[in-house]
Amino acid sequence: MKIDKCPACLKPALDTYCKPCLKKLFDGKKVSHLLRFTRPEFNSAKLERSDRLSISGIQIKHSLKLEIDKLVLTEKDGEYILKPIPGGVYKNLDQVPYNEHLTMQAASQIYKIDTAVNAIIFFADKEPAYISKRFDRMKDGTKTLQEDFAQIAGRTVEMNGQNYKYDFSYEEIAELMKKNVKPYQIEIEKYFRVIIFNYLFSNGDAHLKNFSLYRNEKYGDYILTKFYDLLNTSLHVPGDSDLALDLFKDDFETEAYKAGSKYTKTDFEEFAKRIGINKNRFTKIYDAMLDKTNQVKEMVDASFLRSDLKKVYYESYVSRLERLGH
Repeated sequence: MKIDKCPACLKPALDTYCKPCLKKLFDGKKVSHLLRFTRPEFNSAKLERSDRLSISGIQIKHSLKLEIDKLVLTEKDGEYILKPIPGGVYKNLDQVPYNEHLTMQAASQIYKIDTAVNAIIFFADKEPAYISKRFDRMKDGTKTLQEDFAQIAGRTVEMNGQNYKYDFSYEEIAELMKKNVKPYQIEIEKYFRVIIFNYLFSNGDAHLKNFSLYRNEKYGDYILTKFYDLLNTSLHVPGDSDLALDLFKDDFETEAYKAGSKYTKTDFEEFAKRIGINKNRFTKIYDAMLDKTNQVKEMVDASFLRSDLKKVYYESYVSRLERLGH
């Protein structure tokens, strides 16, 4: 499998992972960008363990661990999550790993959002998959105390129906953060930036289970985990909702939203005020989020996405920028 860029950071003129990415992903071990097993072999292994598969949305995930310098499938003590091309009826599913990788790298490299460490990796038969390093394990292997916001809100499919992850608002998540997060003012700005990012990058699936808190053992308080599962859903579900959840609780809509049925700067300014971000901080964060056009274009062009979808991806980003007044 010949490649011409780092499958993690997208640095050009490389035929495998660069040294800094090997250090971040695999503690410096020389792990290949090619897995030792094929996709059919992976599927067979999944079937044998079907009672314990983790199924989220349209993707089937599985755990991997590192044995010396080789990644192997595992049922326990997983260090990585492998997400192959999903099945289903959605569009361009063969591009899902590339989409998620690009979006996560844009969040991390361009917007300095703290994301799960991730990369593209290939099965032995050359089919791509997305891999991310788990962040819910400490160095000694013990699991961190972590809960997603569906758990924190006490929402389940049994109690709240099939849409339990979606029948909520980003304002209500912020209220739960205020109750559970001591360094709220620091963490709420991280959260606010990700909400804007998801809007800019057409992520219509940032639901309750895609935000989590963990217990910081050093200080004994709860803070946001690294962010994960970021991708441009419009490439696969045309006409998908602008955001997975409403910005505001209780069906509130700004006058600007009522007039145009699209979120604009007015909505995000009102949202910031409601979750405790003052006007000066809002302006600083908002302007910085909208000032990355050239970097985004360069990264989209450098990505593994198919050429026609690079155009669609970038145009969707520009369209959202225009809505936000840039």
